Amino acid sequence: MASFQSFPFHRGWALVIVLVMVALGGYLGWRHIQGQGIAETRPGKTDGGDKLSAVPVTVAPVKLTDFPVYLNGLGTVEPYDTVTVRSRVDGEVIKVAFKQGQMVKEGDILVQIDPRPYQAALDQALAKKDQDEANLKNAQLDLQRYGTLAKEDAVTRQQLDTQRATVDQITAQIKGDQAAIDNAQTQLNYATIRSPLTGKVGFRLVDPGNIVHAADTTGIVTIVKLQPISVVFTAPEESVSAISNSLAAGVVPVTALSSDGLRTLSEGRLALVNNEVDQATGTIQMKATFENKDNILWPGLSVSTRLLIDTLKQVVVVPEDAVQRGPNGLYAFVLGGDDKVEARDLKVAQEGNGQSVILHGLSPGEKVVVEGQYGLKSGVVVQPIDISPSASPEKATASPAVKAP
Repeated sequence: MASFQSFPFHRGWALVIVLVMVALGGYLGWRHIQGQGIAETRPGKTDGGDKLSAVPVTVAPVKLTDFPVYLNGLGTVEPYDTVTVRSRVDGEVIKVAFKQGQMVKEGDILVQIDPRPYQAALDQALAKKDQDEANLKNAQLDLQRYGTLAKEDAVTRQQLDTQRATVDQITAQIKGDQAAIDNAQTQLNYATIRSPLTGKVGFRLVDPGNIVHAADTTGIVTIVKLQPISVVFTAPEESVSAISNSLAAGVVPVTALSSDGLRTLSEGRLALVNNEVDQATGTIQMKATFENKDNILWPGLSVSTRLLIDTLKQVVVVPEDAVQRGPNGLYAFVLGGDDKVEARDLKVAQEGNGQSVILHGLSPGEKVVVEGQYGLKSGVVVQPIDISPSASPEKATASPAVKAP
């Protein structure tokens, strides 16, 4: 009787166990299905050689082209010429013929100093010359008479020689008079101050009514020549040899850019290299000349400079972003024919202007990954997207072109 009553109890436990086993089997089946889905969505994974997914990357071709080698630096714009205009005579300023900040041409009148004292001195020198010329004519007539009388022994030889000396003396006086006239004329000309060059005037330092002197050191106005204009910049002493060779070979182009290196301001040429290296900084100064027809370069402006020191002919070039740095050196991911990438070691000679020169490791026509390298490794399948010409980074306009490590 007791065993019969326990039958429903054992039957309930059996049902519970069956339900637990069914639930466990369902859970394990669900985990198995989810595991397959995750495996299928992993990038670059394959099953039996079939491509299930691919990593999107941007690729660019390996090119064979000329590569310009630039030397970049910082410089300051300086006037081609600078003149502080001063008076060369003493006197009162009666007229100022320029406006502050205007452009003036060589020979333009800037300031007029009272000319009357210098005109009077010139008139006096002219009158003295006229007087001496009249005396010379009279002495020459007397010399002719003495010459005639000397032939008749009417005058002594001494009297004739004395008269000849008088003529020579008056002739010399006339030469002195002419010198005095020239000096007086020069002083009169100095009373009108003209621009010695074509350029831009600065602040006016004198006003009409001021008395100026030849000994004044402050000057009247400063004029700077803006066309052409100069840029003084520096380069490391290690580059002196390459710069000198480039300058000896011909015209060396120099580009002036904004101080952040993002905007080109003007194109010019290297004019000279200083004759010594600054031992304190280990740099050498150079000067470049720019036509500056649009006056975009202004004295005192800080600019970035880019000096073309060499051009490598027909070398293998890739975008700089393709070159990766790893524990074993430089490498790049090369796209294979089956859209699988291969990590290939590289040897880089030069970098600059967003490009790298490859000495070893790549061939023209191959394609390299320039974006999306994170997580890549050899054998991974990728989905390549060719880079557009407009997307090519031009970020090295201010980055130095130096040998890669």
